[in-house]
Amino acid sequence: PDEILLTIFQNLPNCDVLYSFTGLNERLDTILNDRIFTRNLTLIKSVHSSSNQFTDTIFDRFCFEILPKINHKIERLNIESSFMERIFATSYPNLHALSLYNFPPETACEVFCGKIFFFYTISMINYISKFISKIFFK
Repeated sequence: PDEILLTIFQNLPNCDVLYSFTGLNERLDTILNDRIFTRNLTLIKSVHSSSNQFTDTIFDRFCFEILPKINHKIERLNIESSFMERIFATSYPNLHALSLYNFPPETACEVFCGKIFFFYTISMINYISKFISKIFFK
């Protein structure tokens, strides 16, 4: 039966699976702690719903309940700039890649000039790939 769940879960976005099934029971938590679901996370509104249903409630649960449980397993994060402060409230010791989406120039200045405190996390990243919104290219 676990193999059937794994097959189903692998065909869904990791964040949707983690949000929907984490904390339901020990069996599901054991399955969801697998590297398949925790290695690479994408937290971007447009990816999760065309109607932007990736609400603050969902995101808060991710930041305060789910990410602290799996932070040591995360190797790659794909995030929107609007989520950075809450996401980086948790440390990610094995983070190797960070992709930033919808990253306007004002936010870039705040981040890289030290106004947002998460450099302790960035210093642990071996590789940062930045996907910057079209605002930079206007």
